[in-house]
Amino acid sequence: MAKEKHPSETTHKHHHDCHHVHEHADWHTHDHSPSHPHTHGDVRDYMNAVAEYRKTFASKQDVLDHTPDPAVREMMLRMEQIGCDTVFDRFDQQKPQCSFGLAGVCCKFCNMGPCKITAKSPRGVCGADADLIVARNLLRSAAAGVAQHGAHAREILLSLKFIAQGRLNLPLLGEEKLRTVCKAFGIETRGQNSKRLAGKLADVLLADLSRPTPDTYETIKALAPAERQKIWKELDILPISAYNEVFDAYHRTGVGTDGDWQSIMKQFLRCGLAFCFTGVVASNIGTDVMFGTGHRATSKVNIGALKKGYVNIAVHGHLPTLVSEIVRIGHTREFLDLAKKHGAKGIQFYGICCSCLAAMYRYEGVIPLSNAVGAELVLGTGALDLWVADVQDVYPAIMDVARCFKTTVVTTSDSARLPGAEHYAYDHHHSNIEDTEKLARKIVTRAIESFASRRDVPVFIPAYEVTADVGFTAENIAEQFPGYKPLLSALQSGQIRGIVNMVGCSNPRVVYERAVVDVADELLRHNILIFTNGCASFPLLKLGYCSKKGAARAGSSLRQFLTDNDLPPVWHMGECVDNTRASTVFGGIAGAAGIAIKDMPYAFASPEWSNEKGLDASLAFRLFGIDSYHCVEPPVQGSAHVEDFLKKGTAATLGAVMKVNTDPKALAAQIIADIETQRKKLGWK
Repeated sequence: MAKEKHPSETTHKHHHDCHHVHEHADWHTHDHSPSHPHTHGDVRDYMNAVAEYRKTFASKQDVLDHTPDPAVREMMLRMEQIGCDTVFDRFDQQKPQCSFGLAGVCCKFCNMGPCKITAKSPRGVCGADADLIVARNLLRSAAAGVAQHGAHAREILLSLKFIAQGRLNLPLLGEEKLRTVCKAFGIETRGQNSKRLAGKLADVLLADLSRPTPDTYETIKALAPAERQKIWKELDILPISAYNEVFDAYHRTGVGTDGDWQSIMKQFLRCGLAFCFTGVVASNIGTDVMFGTGHRATSKVNIGALKKGYVNIAVHGHLPTLVSEIVRIGHTREFLDLAKKHGAKGIQFYGICCSCLAAMYRYEGVIPLSNAVGAELVLGTGALDLWVADVQDVYPAIMDVARCFKTTVVTTSDSARLPGAEHYAYDHHHSNIEDTEKLARKIVTRAIESFASRRDVPVFIPAYEVTADVGFTAENIAEQFPGYKPLLSALQSGQIRGIVNMVGCSNPRVVYERAVVDVADELLRHNILIFTNGCASFPLLKLGYCSKKGAARAGSSLRQFLTDNDLPPVWHMGECVDNTRASTVFGGIAGAAGIAIKDMPYAFASPEWSNEKGLDASLAFRLFGIDSYHCVEPPVQGSAHVEDFLKKGTAATLGAVMKVNTDPKALAAQIIADIETQRKKLGWK
């Protein structure tokens, strides 16, 4: 197996000079005097910009008219028919959305306010201007994203440590990955058994998560390319630990603390690195070590794959430890016999969001159905007997739909409760981690009981399903294209014009899943290969882009490459923390070329992003010098300086910026043009 290189773990030397690092290491490009607040003209500008932006927001009718997935349309009409609200109804009910919130100029951090920036009041009660208020709001969002993925990482790393201690009875299925990563960290592997190594690795990764005193961030030191480490050090944005940066972010943005918007944005970048290397990289390492990297597989996808007559269990959220045991227990002869005793044909698992995407290529028969925004539509089929909800992207509205269809909802984390759900979980202190199998047995038993009590519930399943090829990893890609050199050759020759990692959430501001599909169509038509993971991957899974037959959507040269190698045009890499897999491949190809990642024909696209983690994910790729592209604006239009920082200012320091266009086809055209520019700079055909 080829050595893993996490977000561009390559340490190759470059022949070009990174002059911009020295010229722009001090990124305070101008001074904004407190005595010169924003003018009335600035306020009018941002109010006009927000008013125009709001006109682009989708309505429920827009979704019905233009959603690319006919199953979504049928379920929306079905929910309307039975009187069940969905996320699309509630989005319409919220209109018109608050202009101050959209622009980021509403501050409610203290009780002297809330304050907003207007022509009449260009400063808050404390004197904070639009730049400071927008920057503080943005930093708190970034810190929340670090905390969310950081909590994900913490649970995985604690599970790894508990396995090492013998408290959690799970096998380590990724021993080869474990030893490869330990070597990258300088952990001696000779003569060490896998549990001992797992404990040592967990301790190193947990230290990066929670270290209180300044020291080396070991994950960055071991896995980040030297070129990037040099830039981050000169910009003074290397984090101390994920906990420290979140703690500091909230301290800085507290009342009367940091009043310099530029200082706030520096902390924003530190949060981006902590998010990347603990929330994403460490999570990915721990998951792969415990549960293996998975394998290439084919899977049925979309609502039509729901099966009548089975005990149907959906897993929804992000944490894999208990989910892995639930799936294992549900496949045992004991529980299959129990299900049949209650009149079922068997037990079938389905997935919503990342719990599904982490499981579908590791275990047989976990069928992907929907991302988080579409969860209510899946529940509205009436086909689910039990819904396992762990953490993140589990909207409280699912309980309303579950009650309508007598679906039992079980929560499995002390951090994520739902009123009316049954709770079978690890406690706050993880004192019952030894009860993992007992919890899983109880949950599967409840599913069978729920099946038996729901025989009178009407079921409506739209007849749409496809087969998708899933399970692409850095390891199996490196094995198929040894040393990444064949992929590099295809890029250099122009057979593949570029590679785009397309990820992110869904957002009802745009037509549900339409932006992802429109961008993908344009990229493929222009011979650009797509990697995908997370919520944005669901429309690509459901609509055939991840099928080998989908190669017909590609331009002639990419189509030939895909046909020759028996591959789909979109390579599905898993859940949101599996961004690490895409960036590892990016780094591997760049390493084979001897070129920095920032100079390669790459892009990061998150067309429909909506939450704090999505803000951080795009920032993480920009920190590596890869531009990010979106159809949804961040809440920064109230500050010309902060908006300029995101969309222009980091070009000089990081080599990448955030680009936004609410028209997905125009956004795709920008990606294509920028990739072609990169190719010209490299002198490639």
